This record gives sequence, structure tokens and C-alpha cells, in this order.
Amino acid sequence: MRSQANDTKEYDMVESLDKLDHKELFNIYKETKDINIRNELVNRHLYIAEILSKKYVNKGIDYDDIYQVASLGLIYAIERFDVDRGFEFSSFATPTIIGEIKKYFRDKGWTIRVPRRIQELSKKVNDVKVKLQQNLQRVPKVKDIADYLSVTQEEVLEAMEASQVYTPKSLDISYDNNGDDKEVQLKDIIGTDDKSYDFIDNRDFLKKCMENLNEAEIKIVDGRFFQNKTQVEVAKNLGVSQMTVSRMEKKIIKKFRKELKKLNEL
Repeated sequence: MRSQANDTKEYDMVESLDKLDHKELFNIYKETKDINIRNELVNRHLYIAEILSKKYVNKGIDYDDIYQVASLGLIYAIERFDVDRGFEFSSFATPTIIGEIKKYFRDKGWTIRVPRRIQELSKKVNDVKVKLQQNLQRVPKVKDIADYLSVTQEEVLEAMEASQVYTPKSLDISYDNNGDDKEVQLKDIIGTDDKSYDFIDNRDFLKKCMENLNEAEIKIVDGRFFQNKTQVEVAKNLGVSQMTVSRMEKKIIKKFRKELKKLNEL
């Protein structure tokens, strides 16, 4: 009986809320903070969140995630709205919801994290490119954008390059192969580091270091690091003790580190 009575009471409440306009609901919610009133307000205005969410589709984040953020923004707007000021709720809620969506994109949309200043500049650069193209009737140059935003051309280029990591391309994306029937995938045309360059750099570095070693030190380096001999074996070939080879080896490594430090400081 109690359950039936509660259900009847809840039904009567829902029915009574349906008869109130949204201004009356806002006034009641302002006084009572009744969660049922807020839910009714949310349900009546979810269409705003839906419309605004659709404007951000295909920008790198799933629609469901955007809609969820927009709905949260709608709740924030309901909490802060004051009907006595005479504004329409839709006019008040729109910038609040858009602000939440943009903040979500700013914080979550970048696949690779970049500094906040570059994220913000990247957004300005994209907006200004469209505006200048309309005003100049041509594609704006980097200098045009830099002058308009009062920043350096290097900063504009940095922002434009950073924007490429916002929605990176899949390695499986395909391209036409100069008219051939067979398509080429991005992963097949991306260059790789040539290890030969590292080999050449390392060889030149070692050659320079070896020029500063005496004959005994050169034999130790050759025996220990090129022939993989033990310290005992190298000591026997040089006619010295294993301890002597150990001390000389540490001295040689110290020389190499000193040369490497000089190279890094260039």
C-alpha cells in the first residue's frame, strides 16, 4: 500500500510539473533546490545541448562524449540562471555550454600534449586564417597572420605545426599511387631513421678520441672493446697487471667522456 501511495504521489508531482512553465519552475528551484525540479528543467532544455553538440561533430572526439559534456554545461547553466534578470534561458545557457565543450576540446582533444599557450594560439591562428582569407581574397601568408595577431612568424609556424597533432592521421590511410590501381598506405611511405648516420658520427667521434691516446691505451681499447678480451688477457699481452689495465681503462673512459661533453657543448 505504501509503495502504491508513493507511486501515486510521484505521478501527481510529475503531472503538476508539466503544467508549470519554465519560468515558474526556475523560481521554485531557486527557492527549494528540489532535484525533481532540476531534472524537469534539464529534460525540457536538453535540445539545446543536442544542437550545440552537433556543431562539434567530426572534430576528433566522439559525439556521445561531447553531448555528455554539453549536458553537464546545461546543468551548470540551470544552477546559475536567475530568471529575475529577464534573460531568456537559451541565450544564457548557450555560451555556458559552448564554454564547457571548448574547454573539453582544449584539455582532451589533443592527442599529443602541447603547452597551453600553443593550443590557444593554434585556435586563434585557425580563426584568423578564415577571417583574413575573406578580407584579403587570397590565402593569407604567415606574415599576414603574425601581423594580425601581433606575434612573431616563428610563433605562428610553431602553432600551425602543433595543430597537426590534434587529430593525427592513421597509418592505414591510403593514397592513390600516381594513377596506378594499387593504393599506397601512409605507413609504407613514412621515412625511417638511417642508422648509418649514427654509425658515421660514432666512428668519427672514436677516431678523434683515439688520436689523443698513447700506444698502450690504443691496445687496451682495441683488445677490450673490439676483440672482447678480458682485462686479464689484455694485461698478459701488454706484460702488466690486471689492476694496471683496469686503472688505464677508467682513465681512457674519462677522456672519452670529456671529449663527448665538449662535443655536446658545440
